[in-house]
Amino acid sequence: MKKLKNFIILLLVIAALMMTVFFVGMKRGEKQATPEITSSLIENRLERSMELISTKYHYTNMGSFENKAQYYGFDIPFTTKGFIISYSGTISAGLDMKNVQVDIEEDTINIKLGKAKIIAHEIDEDSIKVFDEKNSIFNPIKVEDYSSFSKDQKKEVEQRAIEKGLLTIAEEEAQRAVRGILTIDPQITEKYKIEFK
Repeated sequence: MKKLKNFIILLLVIAALMMTVFFVGMKRGEKQATPEITSSLIENRLERSMELISTKYHYTNMGSFENKAQYYGFDIPFTTKGFIISYSGTISAGLDMKNVQVDIEEDTINIKLGKAKIIAHEIDEDSIKVFDEKNSIFNPIKVEDYSSFSKDQKKEVEQRAIEKGLLTIAEEEAQRAVRGILTIDPQITEKYKIEFK
């Protein structure tokens, strides 16, 4: 009976030791699996986004083109060509994430994102409608007329969008997106504040 008691106590001691070793191993494994938060680790996470499109601006616009052939600065009669076009487009604005700078001071992660810029501008070809097209035998409309008109129109629309605060909104949205990317990590949520410069 005494031998059985000693055997059971020995089994319990061995089980307790095994449980202790198991839990210590798990804690060590957790520590090793959790990377240390450094500025380069955060920069690498953000750089994976490459170009972060943080806002899109949808618009509909109408523009007109007119041209006359000239001779020594004088308009030649019956050479007027022109058209009016309506179209829709989308301007995408955001940040180049390669230029992100991160600095960690105690419990604060300071992030410098840089300035927002227009990343893409696309005109929906299905939305293009041509009105009041005037053509002249002596000065016909060419593909180049549409192409240069399109470039000029894009510049004008982009300028108007910037004046309406497109890039400011893009910077604010980029900050929100970056905060969202970083706070997925519970280590950052628990230990750090995120500040933008």
